[in-house]
Amino acid sequence: MQPYFGLRGSALNRAIIWLVVCPAFVCYGYNQGVIGGLLTLKAFNTQFPQMNTLTTTGEEQHYNSTIQGTVIALYTVGGIFGSLSCIYLGDMLGRRKVIFIASAVSLIGAVLMATSFQMAQFIVARLVLGLGTGGYVATVPVWQSEISQPKKRGAHVVTDGIFIGAGIALSLWIDFGLFFVKDNSVSWRFPLVFQVLFSVLVMLFITIFPESPRWLAKKGRIEEAREILAALADVDPHAEEINTALANIERSLALAGSGSWKDMLTMGDQRLFHRTVLAATGQMFQQMCGINLITFYATTIFEQYLGVTPLQSRILAASMTLTQPLGGFLAFFTIDRLGRRPLMLWSAAGMAICMAILGGTTSVEDNTGALVAAVVFLFAFEFIFTVGYAGLTFLYATEVAPLQLRAAISAVSTAAVWTFNFLLAEVTPVGFNTIGYKYYIIFAVLNAAIVPTVYFFFPETNGRSLEEIDEIFLRSKSIFDPPRLARTLPKLGFAEPTDAEAGTDSAEGGSDVKVKM
Repeated sequence: MQPYFGLRGSALNRAIIWLVVCPAFVCYGYNQGVIGGLLTLKAFNTQFPQMNTLTTTGEEQHYNSTIQGTVIALYTVGGIFGSLSCIYLGDMLGRRKVIFIASAVSLIGAVLMATSFQMAQFIVARLVLGLGTGGYVATVPVWQSEISQPKKRGAHVVTDGIFIGAGIALSLWIDFGLFFVKDNSVSWRFPLVFQVLFSVLVMLFITIFPESPRWLAKKGRIEEAREILAALADVDPHAEEINTALANIERSLALAGSGSWKDMLTMGDQRLFHRTVLAATGQMFQQMCGINLITFYATTIFEQYLGVTPLQSRILAASMTLTQPLGGFLAFFTIDRLGRRPLMLWSAAGMAICMAILGGTTSVEDNTGALVAAVVFLFAFEFIFTVGYAGLTFLYATEVAPLQLRAAISAVSTAAVWTFNFLLAEVTPVGFNTIGYKYYIIFAVLNAAIVPTVYFFFPETNGRSLEEIDEIFLRSKSIFDPPRLARTLPKLGFAEPTDAEAGTDSAEGGSDVKVKM
């Protein structure tokens, strides 16, 4: 039987996206949204009264909101450790094995959570689920970016945002459907176990599709890398473009040094610490914009803080998430035309405006016009977020990382997602309970601060090979240089190496390579 079902070129890339990347990130998005729709169910609060904030008041409500935030946030604690484990496992086992193992752990966590009868089991399940989810979320974008062609890499990886949005939407519509199953634990157990389907699909198909050719080259398995690069490009394994791609990969490996995770803490010619900070900062923005205070608690926001009925709150929350796939499609068609920076800049500005308006409209009570405006801008925020930050920051983190440290830097940057995800999940119930509408103002300011940060420090990576991006940082002398160099360096190939680069090549036993892409 031919490898990869006989698929090659664009057909193979499409199969990878739909059979592995899609179920993986739908599952991730599903987990982001599913719990929020269950927190106000009577059956759920009966099973876990310690998290009941719906029928309690005063000190008891304050205490329960703290417990609720902590238990929900424990999923993200697991995600932090799952991501960080890939610093070591990502390069030791390879991309495919890590994705398989992490998906299996996620599956176990989902089953444990759906079968919980005691708070202790539910807490353990949240941790296990997060551990597995953190592992595959840190690894799938790395694998995906390393098997994508430069001109299509942005569109391919940004589909992650479409799938995340689809997963969130699916979770809330399932929550809505089971809302009508009154006083029955099926109303919350079925939504929690449904995600197992996606984990099984990932585990099945990841074993069939190719390993990252860049990881294989790093391990010295050059001929295997050659065959996979040829299959992905649908050309002969010894075609000139394959020889050129392998030469660029080997050059990048020679320049990157030992590849120890400790190199992330050093600067050197490749500015490794600088690149690690950029990757982690971009992922931090994904959370600190405030998306998960809306996603995790959408149903609660509509029901408890905007005063709509339980039925209406679920319809609105589920409908709101449908804007995320739409935003993802817009990003898919624009990211390789407009570039990464414009989407990040304009999205941050748009989210700042939405949060400011939400702060104003929710500061008044018993005003129908203000309520309608609040709902509109909650929808707008979800849409704008997906355009600039849902899948894009995962892509950007893998693009700015050198091959030797790509898995490690992606692990650290994804851990940043989970860390700030944890922060928001922990403080949001308390934040709404104590400062009310002013909580939105905090995120309006944070989003406004993202705009100049991206403008001055984040270089454009659109249309460049992963090895060309290395060149931008090799030529940079300060944190302000990469954006300027990204605008001025040609995209057609590497220039002659500098003396410092030549010296590094020589020291590593490599040779200077001048290629045209």
